Amino acid sequence: MTGEGHIIFAIASAIFAKRAELTLVLGQADWWHLIPATLLTCLLPDIDHPKSLLGRRVKWLSYSVAHTFGHRGFTHSLLAVAFVLCLFQINVNNKGWLLLPTDVLQSLTLGYTSHIAADILTPAGVPLLWPCRWRFRLPVLNGQRGNHIERTVCVALVVYALWFPPSWPSHFLDTLQHRVSELIDIQKAY
Repeated sequence: MTGEGHIIFAIASAIFAKRAELTLVLGQADWWHLIPATLLTCLLPDIDHPKSLLGRRVKWLSYSVAHTFGHRGFTHSLLAVAFVLCLFQINVNNKGWLLLPTDVLQSLTLGYTSHIAADILTPAGVPLLWPCRWRFRLPVLNGQRGNHIERTVCVALVVYALWFPPSWPSHFLDTLQHRVSELIDIQKAY
């Protein structure tokens, strides 16, 4: 996926996370914290590729990470998400160690994980359980067909994130609970 695709996908993820109240904090997050923090980290996993949008700007770091882990290795795993989460939780200032606001912390994590989720949609997939080399993929986006398909899908996700009904999680859970209750009642009848 291209840098442009990751940025648009991150915007869709941020809008969806807030509107769907993915977490209580993200549901109440300030848009001025949510969008910039998500965009700040949405390209970070590609630090392992020297020709990526971010890798070209910090070549010395990108070459080191690429040499150590390879492209779509550690930086595209759940272990990296846990590592980044720990790093983002610490904020240094003159008074010592302070925590970032929770909505910023969750937005930074959302941006990082949106990148990994977007790369799952490519044929190459990602090694979520790194160092295990299994690749998780759902090859919806194929880079060989051109960036216009990627752009179209990502923009469609932004439109959907703006359009979908915000009450879907509670409605979905209520429906699920109702169906399970019906199933239990049917089982009791026999």
